[in-house]
Amino acid sequence: MTDPVSRRDWLKTMGAVGVGALVTPDAVRLPAALASPADTAGHAATPAPAEAPGTIVDLTSTSEIFIPPRGRGFMKFSYDFPEPSVTFGDLRFGFLVFTDENTYGLDRSKMSVSGDDNALTLTCSGFVWAGGQEKAPGTLTAKLRRNGANVEWDTVVEMERPVKTVTTIIRGVPRGKVAFGGSNFMDPHDNEMLVGYPFAAGDLNGPSGSINTPLLMIQAPSDVFFVSSLDHRVRPKRFYLAPGESSYRVEAIHEHDAWRNDRRVTVPTWRLGRAATAEAAEKLHVQHVEQAYGLKPYESRTDMPSWLRDIALATTLHGMHYTGYMFNDYPKMLETLRWMRTQIPGERVLVFISAWDGRYYWEYPEYRVSDRMGGEKAFHQLVDEGRKMGFRIMPMFGTNSANTKLPSWPKLAGGLTRKIDGNPYYLDWVDWNNDRHGDGWGAYMNLGADVWRNHLEGRIDDVIRRYGVDAYFLDIVGGHVNSTNGDMHEGTKKLVESLRAKHPQVACVGEMPYDALFGFIPMFQVGLGPVWGKYARNFSHLSTPAPGRGSSGVHESGFGKFNEETLGLYPNTIPTLQVVDDTFAKHRDVMAEIIRRAKQRAGIS
Repeated sequence: MTDPVSRRDWLKTMGAVGVGALVTPDAVRLPAALASPADTAGHAATPAPAEAPGTIVDLTSTSEIFIPPRGRGFMKFSYDFPEPSVTFGDLRFGFLVFTDENTYGLDRSKMSVSGDDNALTLTCSGFVWAGGQEKAPGTLTAKLRRNGANVEWDTVVEMERPVKTVTTIIRGVPRGKVAFGGSNFMDPHDNEMLVGYPFAAGDLNGPSGSINTPLLMIQAPSDVFFVSSLDHRVRPKRFYLAPGESSYRVEAIHEHDAWRNDRRVTVPTWRLGRAATAEAAEKLHVQHVEQAYGLKPYESRTDMPSWLRDIALATTLHGMHYTGYMFNDYPKMLETLRWMRTQIPGERVLVFISAWDGRYYWEYPEYRVSDRMGGEKAFHQLVDEGRKMGFRIMPMFGTNSANTKLPSWPKLAGGLTRKIDGNPYYLDWVDWNNDRHGDGWGAYMNLGADVWRNHLEGRIDDVIRRYGVDAYFLDIVGGHVNSTNGDMHEGTKKLVESLRAKHPQVACVGEMPYDALFGFIPMFQVGLGPVWGKYARNFSHLSTPAPGRGSSGVHESGFGKFNEETLGLYPNTIPTLQVVDDTFAKHRDVMAEIIRRAKQRAGIS
């Protein structure tokens, strides 16, 4: 079991017409490993297409799926949109193209296919729109090929308008239990499913679930069918599955860079196939991720200070709530650390100071010492004395959060995230003041924009130099959004690497990850699971219930149930002690037991 708590329940996670080239009937069958036996949910085996490989088949958006949906459904056209598809082995492949203003399908009259046993090339020299009632110029070329036991394909699209998204439609995919992004398999019954990578493909509050790597797996009785993206850059991917009687219609969706207006787009390679086990499918996908983003095993990482490896306990000292309620001021935090030093060597403890800068989130992005919490002298004393006792001190910073009502906002406004259609993105999903309405004063900022990255780097750098802290925490660092004003992932990487060059002994810790972040951030605050635990470590989220009533501290989630038996400690997670307003005064015995178990786990006598 891994730490189940995530910040914003963010972990809430969701008739043949002819062939355009000479293709023999036996030409392009997938190997036996890609056959489709009956699935685990009891559905009939997916039949192989009756048409010859390379055949172009007239299908529509409603072909071979339940209309209307029998379970949960998602938005869809209320008519039949043409989706002519080409047969390759036991599957059929179709394509849709999306510009900034409409949806385009392939013009059946302008499609041709050429190929041999191992590869097909589909060429289309025109598109249709309005459900096929209108036509538009443009081209799409898709090259499908076998690569060992798997199938890979690349797509190039040209349109007169900038291309936003390109979708591959895969038909004949077997039904069964489904897992996204390396998660556990679940039975979706007759529900449609939609997930996005990363951060729900940049829309935390949208209808889709969120995954941290673009991998889809479907469990069959004897093997696992999978689809994965082989992109070398962080760009939104989505999987949408619509069930039929015996198969899924699967959309593998690639969203292009929002800050570009390209009329010609090359879609990164997609791969599908079958593996003997889920672990084998994950391994194949993660091999690509390692190569694409330079992931290294945790034990061999060189981008982190050596002291980070010795951390046996993390403690979250909650500061000030959004409303101004004080959980712990600087003197109270120091008093707590003095006691903790009697229980465990300070150098084995990472001290996470949440809301050290005053009102939680409201003060973002000033990051200055709070007078109400004790002022400069008290904060200096907290950090200086804490470090003399050996503790590693880590204040919190918001990777992408800014209060539009603060005087500094006009100078930072150019860093506001704008989604691919140009609409501004706000941190408006939290009811901070309990008026039962999400508050909209928080802007979601983009580190891909120089003005925001330079500001945030400057504030973190100043705090490191001024107070000598040992680490900095990047809140919502996994919240990637495809923004029109720059590459958010590359901006994040640039920020972290710049600070590391200036302060090599200062650690960067993030809230939640997606696959590429493991390349330059070694520790997170959300459970990593068996796949990603190879590359990083994690402690428990700041909203994990504290001893006693289960307060989540400055976090907006209120109260949860503190587990008196496990003390909130999880395997493969650094033991974590949450300290709120009454923890030190009323629950010191529980604190001592948590520390004892952390020492025991770390072999500290």
